[in-house]
Amino acid sequence: GGALATLFAERLAASGVEVWLLAGWAEARAALQTDGACVEWPDGRLTCASVRAVARADALPALQAALVLVKSWQTARAADQLAKRLAADGVALTLQNGLGNDAILAERLGDDRVALGVTTTGAAILRPGVVRFGGQGEIWLQTHPRLAGLTRNLRQAGFRVTETADAGSLVWRKLAVNAAINPLTALLEVPNGRLLTLPGIPELMDETAREVWRLARALGVPLEAEVIALGRAVAAATAENRSSMLQDVLRGAPTEIEAICGAIVRLAAEQGLAAPLNKAFFHLVKAKTQQRGTISAS
Repeated sequence: GGALATLFAERLAASGVEVWLLAGWAEARAALQTDGACVEWPDGRLTCASVRAVARADALPALQAALVLVKSWQTARAADQLAKRLAADGVALTLQNGLGNDAILAERLGDDRVALGVTTTGAAILRPGVVRFGGQGEIWLQTHPRLAGLTRNLRQAGFRVTETADAGSLVWRKLAVNAAINPLTALLEVPNGRLLTLPGIPELMDETAREVWRLARALGVPLEAEVIALGRAVAAATAENRSSMLQDVLRGAPTEIEAICGAIVRLAAEQGLAAPLNKAFFHLVKAKTQQRGTISAS
């Protein structure tokens, strides 16, 4: 029932696909059951499509394809839930942020039932069951023999989909952008574009991405140096968007800092590399989340 799940559900259902959502968020589930999945577009239009939202995996039908859009800290639970309903010859596609989500899914489901993808499509929650479209991004899918049907469905729903033999390097490319943008927007509580107007912040963005680039190169990931400045370009292109990490912080929810900066710091230490900015952002976002929770509870 989160932002991207609602967006993808509305687009797929509007194109004629039967869509089920496993939605743990009770308020979103109720809204989805009553009004469908709804998207507010830049011109003010609100479109809604009928979907089926349930609270428990055992309420789902047998699934041929599943789209995994939960937060990275929820991936293990999603894998356990999917194991009960995903067909033996089915496929689960992850389009999540951070590193390692596909490995967590594959550990429970098997390599042949997991496909890796990356998306730059954005959405922000307006209220339960309703999201604001954040701009037409791209979807890149690792070539997989079981993805033909889901790929066709996504394209018919209006998404821009490209198949690639190396989605892994694209995951790292997105990781560099996430590391450059998300922690800073969460700490400063500003939309993406505001980062570019604050003194010293664009340079911090570059250096944070540079740490990711150095780590990727050390691990043999073919990541080009142009990724260092990509955070600025993405922030400019999504200037009005609130990052998913900022949205999480503002509503007092757990963030994906562990799967972004935390993963970078852990892997860098294993390679004997320093990642001081990612380490600082990791601890600062953790502290901010804890502090906001303490204030909310008092």
